[in-house]
Amino acid sequence: MTTSAMTPHRQGTICFLLGALPPSLPPSAAGGLLAIGLKAPPEQIEICLDTYLPSYPTQDRPRPNSMNRWASITSLKRKPRHQPLEIITMRTLLLLSFWLFAGVLAQAGNGSPNVLWILTDDHRYDSIRAFNQMLHGREMSELGYVESPNTDRLTRMGTTFINTYCQAQGCAPSRASMHYGRYPFRSGIYEFEYHNNNAEHCRPTLPETMAELGYQTTHVGKLGVRIKTIKGDWAASHPIYQQSFYFKDLAKDGLCAWGKDWISVINGRKFDKPFQSLEYFVTPDGTREYCSLELEELMPEYAGTAAMTMEKYDLLRHYNKKKGKHVDSGMILAGVSAREAGKTRDGYYASIFVDFLRNQNKAFRVGSRDYDGVDTSKPLFCHIGFDFPHTPVLPPADYRKRFQQHDYKIPVLDENELETMPAQLRKQVHHGYSDHFTDAEKLAMIQDYYAFCAYGDTLVGQATDAFIEYSESQKQPWTIVYVCGDHGWKLNDHGSVSKFTPWDVDSHNPIVVVSSDKEAFPAGKVVTDFTEFVDIAPTILAAAGANLDDAKYDYLDGSDLAGIVSGEIPSRDYVIGESHAVIGPRAFIRTKDYVFSMQTRPSKKRGENMDWARDASYEELDPALYHMPSDPKEVNNLAFNPEFQHVAAAMKEKLLNIVLGDNRVEVDWGGNKALGTEVFRSNFAPGAHDRKLSF
Repeated sequence: MTTSAMTPHRQGTICFLLGALPPSLPPSAAGGLLAIGLKAPPEQIEICLDTYLPSYPTQDRPRPNSMNRWASITSLKRKPRHQPLEIITMRTLLLLSFWLFAGVLAQAGNGSPNVLWILTDDHRYDSIRAFNQMLHGREMSELGYVESPNTDRLTRMGTTFINTYCQAQGCAPSRASMHYGRYPFRSGIYEFEYHNNNAEHCRPTLPETMAELGYQTTHVGKLGVRIKTIKGDWAASHPIYQQSFYFKDLAKDGLCAWGKDWISVINGRKFDKPFQSLEYFVTPDGTREYCSLELEELMPEYAGTAAMTMEKYDLLRHYNKKKGKHVDSGMILAGVSAREAGKTRDGYYASIFVDFLRNQNKAFRVGSRDYDGVDTSKPLFCHIGFDFPHTPVLPPADYRKRFQQHDYKIPVLDENELETMPAQLRKQVHHGYSDHFTDAEKLAMIQDYYAFCAYGDTLVGQATDAFIEYSESQKQPWTIVYVCGDHGWKLNDHGSVSKFTPWDVDSHNPIVVVSSDKEAFPAGKVVTDFTEFVDIAPTILAAAGANLDDAKYDYLDGSDLAGIVSGEIPSRDYVIGESHAVIGPRAFIRTKDYVFSMQTRPSKKRGENMDWARDASYEELDPALYHMPSDPKEVNNLAFNPEFQHVAAAMKEKLLNIVLGDNRVEVDWGGNKALGTEVFRSNFAPGAHDRKLSF
């Protein structure tokens, strides 16, 4: 950015203009900034300017708010002839110019808030007492005891968007919708596919755009955005954060209590074919305990290790009733951590983030790698992707012991539900079926899940406290965006575990925004209007100073949450989403009273039969309709009930027009190589997504 050209006041006067101003400096401040008029002779130079004092925030001089943050910057101009001119040397002029520029830099840095975005994984909202109180008028989950003092504190400090829903109920597509600020049917990312940024419809991710705004961008933990970039005849990994403390790198250095990776060398022995997704536990002394019967056959010294881990860590793995239990496969739904609190994957994420903030402007070491500490000259955007309470569900021993003292109400499957359950949803229930577990197994699964959530809540408190302390020590504004899960999780709800459905338990994920700007995000406020995960990117970008009205941001599907708080942005009548993982292509639309979902495509093959749902029979769409006020657990499918056909018809038409007809994008990404860039579009109902729906 450079200042605009200025005309010298008279012959013999030279105007010096500062160029290369910081990208976070608003144009309104840069436009008329620092024009210095000079008059010969050079050894005695007249400088003509109004007095400029950088408004550093102090106790006596508070920081300007977002509306008048730059009002204190004074344009520099020649003094009238009748006022005496100041005579200074060239050396003094250079020092003064440097001082002025430093003041501008300080203003730019202090004006842009540090942003911390926290995301958990597979996280039920009912593990948070404050959310339960807001939604149901009680602190505890309907299932029983929960603990969440740190998240509860965030809700008191900031604004809670209690009716936020995710766009896809699978880790990768949900995280893509957040990082791109786009619905799956606009980004073309519907499940766990690898994709590239070379297709013609692609736009930068949130952290890349934050970097363009002058931010230092850092990521800690799980990411889940499977992006590559094509270079010639291959697609390379594409880091979207300037620095990443990636969970797999940390696990390779033993900074975890459990891990899973492709491993080709064990104890010096190299295998021709690597073990894929080999699980292992890490003991307090750093020893790896592998869980693989195949490994035990190849290396007899490990014989019995997998069975030993089952007993040692009291593991409950998901199992099929017909096939029985296995000691080395199946999701770990309950058990105890191999290491103490703070020495797990998530524990290291929190402590590494704290160390990152403490090592200001210098390198520090984590495991076998060197990383840069926080750069205090730039505003910070950091994303922490916690793994909890995603499987393996392994709370530390002290948390587990405390929650084992509590009894829980176990969700019960109503056999009548299966009779009307859509085929796609039955597929997921079959995939994660858990109703055959013993009552003791179901109880352990629930106890350990909520214990794991409570442990994670402690880590959220550590990270947010350190972030606020750092920001205030730097006299910088700050914003925290806390997202309760990339989606939810079932604990024998509908007879199943896991996610992947449009049911409320899988898709309802509140957001809390806490900010030093209490005008934008008031303390203790609860917003009940619908909000969506696609709102996260525009909210963070707007806080960073981006003008969302600029055409360059037209691709964003969501809204700035601050505008929803203020009422400037009208409330939505519905939320929408689509996911293809596990159950196949299925989309949903949810209003305050109803949720309708249907199959959208005959297969996952991109670009083929995109009009299928427009011509398919109602039965072929495999529809589901639930009335939330009378059926909050979504058990009674009303899709074929004559009394509700007008509702189903209206929701079906709206959903079909939006996800299939309002600028739908599908891309043949080319499998795991991600070399495909062919984009297929469907746009028979442009503008259908107007956020309004009436029956």
